[in-house]
Amino acid sequence: MPLKSFHTLSRMIRFDSREFRRAGRVPDKLAPIRNVWEKWAERLPCLYNPGPEVTVGEQLGPFRGCCPFRQYIPSKPGKYGIKIRTLCDATSSYVWNMQVNTRKAASGALEKNGGVRILLDMTEGLRWRNITCDSSFTSYELGQELLKRKMTMVGEVRKNRKGREVFSSKFAFIPSATLVSYCPKRNRSAVLLSTLHKDAEVGDGEDRKPAVVMDYNRSKGGVVNLGKATGIYSCKRVTARWPLVIFYNIIDVSSHNAVIIWNKLNPTWMAGKRSKKRAFLDQLGRELVTPQIQRRGHPHPARRLRRPSREPSRGWNLAPIRPRFRLQPL
Repeated sequence: MPLKSFHTLSRMIRFDSREFRRAGRVPDKLAPIRNVWEKWAERLPCLYNPGPEVTVGEQLGPFRGCCPFRQYIPSKPGKYGIKIRTLCDATSSYVWNMQVNTRKAASGALEKNGGVRILLDMTEGLRWRNITCDSSFTSYELGQELLKRKMTMVGEVRKNRKGREVFSSKFAFIPSATLVSYCPKRNRSAVLLSTLHKDAEVGDGEDRKPAVVMDYNRSKGGVVNLGKATGIYSCKRVTARWPLVIFYNIIDVSSHNAVIIWNKLNPTWMAGKRSKKRAFLDQLGRELVTPQIQRRGHPHPARRLRRPSREPSRGWNLAPIRPRFRLQPL
């Protein structure tokens, strides 16, 4: 494909119909790409069964253009962008479900206990799993609802509690949940809620970490590893249209999931190599474009163009091109 044609398609591509755009503004903020997003998200849980531990977190697609739900998160590398909630396997980082955070609902009213509803929607269909989440989702109500679905939870509640002894732990128990406060360094503490652990088990290391903290640290990196994997090999381009940002994220996540499925089905493929993902994406791209190259190389006989004549046309002006600027003698 010529470079000019590629830029033209990237500038003109749309994901909704012209009649829908003429109807004016609609309450759904994700309407310009809602149809494509939902069809793609429905395919994610059908191709892979996650392991016993899954991670729920948030990603930020960098974007500084006009968007009704653009957010500012100073702790993220891009700071400005579109927040996407992600549920992935804690070991392989396979994306099992995703939701775009459009902030307020269509009615404009703030929702109470929104984290509980969001996580229950994202884990619909899962059973007998342990959910690891951050402080934006963790709550006692969420833990009780997950227990009804035969799932447990380990999540961070809050931190930065001062006046504690370093490497000390405090536990609180109820029949269905465990609360632990651990102080990893001076003037800092981490409070975690768990419905998986039932005792005050502490590690034998020098830092004396509780089992709740060790399990949380082991399984919380699923979403972080996903961001690293999709950031190294990405198809993202600079754009001023937010639907394209979401579309680029769809392509990156789809290629990441394809690599995981291929490695699970072919464990001996390129064994011991560190560039397996790069080789897979290169081969995937070639297989996707090869049919189009062959189609353009052998067009239909009725559509073949007449071979151009070697002689120039009479209408061409073969006069030499005069330079715009003349050099003046010194």
